[in-house]
Amino acid sequence: MPDAALDRARYRRIMRFAARQFATMWWYEFLLPHIGLRKVADASRDRRLHSLARKFRLLAVDLGGLHIKLGQFLSSRLDVLPPEITKELEGLQDEVPAAPFDQIRALAEAELGLPLERVYAWVDEEPVAAASLGQAYRARLARDDAARAGYTDVIIKVQRPGIAAVVAVDLAALRRVGRWLARLRVVSSRVDMPGLVEEFARSSLEEIDYLHEAGNCERFRDMFADDDRVRVPEVVWERTSRQVLTLENVAAIKITDLDGLRAAGIHPGKVAHVFSSVMLDQLFEHSFFHADPHPGNLFITPTPGEGQGWKLTFVDFGMMGTIPPSLRAGLRSLVLAVVSRDGHGMVEAMREAGVLLPGADDAELERAVSKAFSRFGGMSLAELRAVDVRDMRDFALEFGDVMVEMPFQMPEDYLLIIRAGSLTSGVCTALDPNFNVWDSVDPYAQRLLRGESIEWVRHFGNEAYDSVGAIWRMPRRIDAALGKVEDGSLAVTVPQMEKLMSRAEHTARRLVSGIMFAAMLVAGAMVRGNWETLSNLLMLGSLLPLGHSMFGRRN
Repeated sequence: MPDAALDRARYRRIMRFAARQFATMWWYEFLLPHIGLRKVADASRDRRLHSLARKFRLLAVDLGGLHIKLGQFLSSRLDVLPPEITKELEGLQDEVPAAPFDQIRALAEAELGLPLERVYAWVDEEPVAAASLGQAYRARLARDDAARAGYTDVIIKVQRPGIAAVVAVDLAALRRVGRWLARLRVVSSRVDMPGLVEEFARSSLEEIDYLHEAGNCERFRDMFADDDRVRVPEVVWERTSRQVLTLENVAAIKITDLDGLRAAGIHPGKVAHVFSSVMLDQLFEHSFFHADPHPGNLFITPTPGEGQGWKLTFVDFGMMGTIPPSLRAGLRSLVLAVVSRDGHGMVEAMREAGVLLPGADDAELERAVSKAFSRFGGMSLAELRAVDVRDMRDFALEFGDVMVEMPFQMPEDYLLIIRAGSLTSGVCTALDPNFNVWDSVDPYAQRLLRGESIEWVRHFGNEAYDSVGAIWRMPRRIDAALGKVEDGSLAVTVPQMEKLMSRAEHTARRLVSGIMFAAMLVAGAMVRGNWETLSNLLMLGSLLPLGHSMFGRRN
């Protein structure tokens, strides 16, 4: 069958599946409640959602292409989808039968412009991994390339033949389904469906552009160039294109291979600590992070006699996250709220970040968040597992509807942060069952708090400087004004002018005293613990400007 006919058949199959599910939704969610049979519809809701997720899972595995990626994407959307669907999809693996090597060879040679035997000294025809969008193979560089690169072993990633056309068909179908759903009030009130589809489309198109992944790898490598804890593969740019990516082979001990780590003399608990620190550095220091740090993308490379004796090695840079300044501010507020267990601050941070859509009940959400903080905040995953099931059930019964029905939708960047954080926590717990993510986050939160305090002091310092400048210039301005009064160019009564000027001068001086008090008090609190004597002097000294501010002359 010609490719165009296959594309049309694929599109029709996707749309038939969507139309059937749409009709089922209309029947149970709109028609039955409209004629007074809401209880009948509600009684079968869980079963229907499980059935929908199961059918989509089977369709995704059969079709491949973007549908496996879509299932994985939807499994992370706890903000817009019920748990009956996300639970069914969360184990969907991107492992499909490998395309024949002859097809892979033909595509690679067309991209690179040379027979593979002239590009590489050796290529293993058995793939290391076969996914819905591409396949990976072990290889060795040709002698001249190896001499320039300084290494021989590489990994070649090659896209599946025809995947660009498959992606185009899948995205066209998804966009149409998104428009259908956007017309439903019950959906549009809670989810920006076209926006959700475009988020997925953007990340998918980036993933099938290997030049984009190569650029991510180079940026990540430069970011950690001076960090002895991290190793990142080099890109062989001469053997890389949009559909072929050649990287240094850096495979070593899998990060969750506890026996392998111990045999190499590496303590798993230490690995957990370094890994969490490196991931947090990406979020808070670099604002560019690996969004898919699962065990298959992480290795531990022994380096005897060098630094700590091993390095954390990252691979696969197709899914990366960037934190723009606006998102960074929202993330900072969220972290401070979480660490301080501040329910009100958490809700305010969510609204600041644009997570809450219009119509959200702030008070009810704040109550749920505060209750969760008071009951479960600060626990490690091991401690959470030990929580009485009845406590979890009671919490779910009390607030489950609030969390599911609340109209909030996370921006893609936040979802990538959540994904990275979740995977990081899972890997760290596998390395050390008693690992507590709060212990790792706390130093960064304290740094954020210090940064907030420094900004506060700097702000008041600038205000004080401006006020002192105004007071310094005030006598000359008063003299100039009085001169105009004396020569008749300013028609005003002199006693009133003098009284007004005197009052303004005293008010400005009291304002400066208040600013100096606040700045000295905060500075004393910040240095307390490191310079006790200086802290005491600053705090005691702040009483002088406080007294002047409160009791100083007003007229």
